[in-house]
Amino acid sequence: MSFFDTVRTALRALRKNKMRAILTIIGVVIGIAAVTTIVSIGQGANRLVQGELQSLGTNVIFVTPGQTNEGGVQQNDAPTLTAADVDSIASQCPSVRAASPMIFTGGQVIFGNENWSPKEMLGVGPDFLQVRAWPLEAGSFFGDADIESNAKVCVIGQTLIPKLFRTINPIGQTVRVNNVPIRVIGILAKKGANMVGDDQDNLILMPQTTVRKRLVGAPMDNIHAIMVSARSMDLMQQATKEIRHLLLERHDIALGESADFEITDMKEVANMLGIITGTLTMMLSVIAGISLVVGGVGIMNIMLVSVTERTREIGIRMALGARGRDILWQFLIESIVLSCIGGLIGLALGTAMSMTATVVINAYKPGTDWPMVVSLPAALVAMGFAAAVGMFFGFYPARRASKLDPIDALRYE
Repeated sequence: MSFFDTVRTALRALRKNKMRAILTIIGVVIGIAAVTTIVSIGQGANRLVQGELQSLGTNVIFVTPGQTNEGGVQQNDAPTLTAADVDSIASQCPSVRAASPMIFTGGQVIFGNENWSPKEMLGVGPDFLQVRAWPLEAGSFFGDADIESNAKVCVIGQTLIPKLFRTINPIGQTVRVNNVPIRVIGILAKKGANMVGDDQDNLILMPQTTVRKRLVGAPMDNIHAIMVSARSMDLMQQATKEIRHLLLERHDIALGESADFEITDMKEVANMLGIITGTLTMMLSVIAGISLVVGGVGIMNIMLVSVTERTREIGIRMALGARGRDILWQFLIESIVLSCIGGLIGLALGTAMSMTATVVINAYKPGTDWPMVVSLPAALVAMGFAAAVGMFFGFYPARRASKLDPIDALRYE
């Protein structure tokens, strides 16, 4: 008996018991659907995290004030960084493309009869847009001359336009920032919301000297943070080492002493978040995969019942010349076909569930833009696993059928 004849016989047997076959594959369908959905959502989360970190800028490194010790008391976020540190990092660290100081403040922006409190009011340097990889939609950005002269100019995010200017072109208009007149010279391109739903366009940028001297009123050269862009992703670790060495030297901190600054490499953050999302996805996939094992047990039970019911049929086939391996392959193919059909249905169902989950997440968190990801390798692995489940759990019933004695099988009632 040829292999194709064995396949046709197996498929014919499945068609005779459609309801039993449908009930048998439900466990496999649920298992594959659950694994597909979880892997899809997990990969979507990972892609979203990576995208959000990329939206912060190109190969970004943050330098923030660390702890200082005054009178035996630790002071957190003390003003230990200066604008001169930024200039030194940009000029003396070969692996650094650009650097910008950051000074945070808050308050109201007033234009005519309208007022608005942006989520972020930042004093930054001329290279801020290069670090953030954030283009302008209109106008221009401030330069070194504006920094040196404490120019009263600003660049605004897209959110401020409808809140303050409505249909008026903001370029060239003068707003009052905490009662200080500031002229709008540029408009940032739209960024949208980040992964937690915060509006990234709800901000206003000004020269760091303007914010420090005209708004904050700080006489010293201190800044709140430094944002640095490495020349490439591969050079981020080298750039971090160069920045650390330079700042230790500038701040007169001896080897072995605690630094008064902290450096955060966004590549390390991205890797850590990737590990977390990957681990959670793997754990949930293992839990979902248990239902595949349950489905496999169901296939084994049904195949054992099928062997018992078709004992006389097996005896007749053997009497007509069928070999034990023909019987083995017939029942094994039935089991594998059941699993593969369940796998295909589960894959389709899982894809539909993933799409539904993505729509719900994006509807619940407007602006999040959670990506829909269906991994082809994951789909192939799921189908392979489904076939393996069918083969593994179908082997015992198939082997039991192939070992039946033809005489005893023919006598079976």
